[in-house]
Amino acid sequence: MRHLTVLILSILSIHFSYSQINEIGIFAGGSNFIGDVGATDYISPNQLAIGGIYKWNRSKRHSYRASVIFSELKGIDTKSDDPRRIQRGYEFSSKIIEISLGIEFTFLDFDLHSGDKVATPYLYTGISTAKHDNHYFLNGVQTQENTSSWAFGIPMVVGFKASFIDNIILGIEVGARYTFSDGLDGSLPDVPSRQQQYKFGNINNNDWYMFSGLTLTYTFGENPCYCPGN
Repeated sequence: MRHLTVLILSILSIHFSYSQINEIGIFAGGSNFIGDVGATDYISPNQLAIGGIYKWNRSKRHSYRASVIFSELKGIDTKSDDPRRIQRGYEFSSKIIEISLGIEFTFLDFDLHSGDKVATPYLYTGISTAKHDNHYFLNGVQTQENTSSWAFGIPMVVGFKASFIDNIILGIEVGARYTFSDGLDGSLPDVPSRQQQYKFGNINNNDWYMFSGLTLTYTFGENPCYCPGN
């Protein structure tokens, strides 16, 4: 019984120690929009995206992650490969603030206390919400509403990260956000009375946007102990 108690306490000690491993840092890169206005290239950043990121490393293979990213979504029909969009000539821009929460999974063990340089590909998903100003197109010109909305979505991110210098982790990632909104580009006005008159595009497809860039995080917290009885 005593040996079982020691084993349980040892496991809890390892679990607790890992739960103290934190990362905090920045994301810097670019954004691009995929919807009813502008180009439909999946990875084609055209606006600056910057924000903060926090991770709680639950184990060597997964982390809980939160981020806040500021950017501007921009769509220009003349940059599209679609002749119909080029002829239409619409253009919009909308500042967004995105909050995202979820789980990051690594393909390989990412033990920050092994003493060795470590690196691994990873995936991230969860839920996101982006605050954006509402607008519509009047005679082909973007016209602002006096309202804003939150567009909820699902982030789908693939990346690669590696220990860099001391407690610094460097990562590179590309992430798509599928949203449950079709109004980020103004193709579906927020005001119901304007929707029938001013809506356009494919109403069966919701909006997407992409973030591509680098993460630089500082890791801190207690080292895990694998010593039974500690």
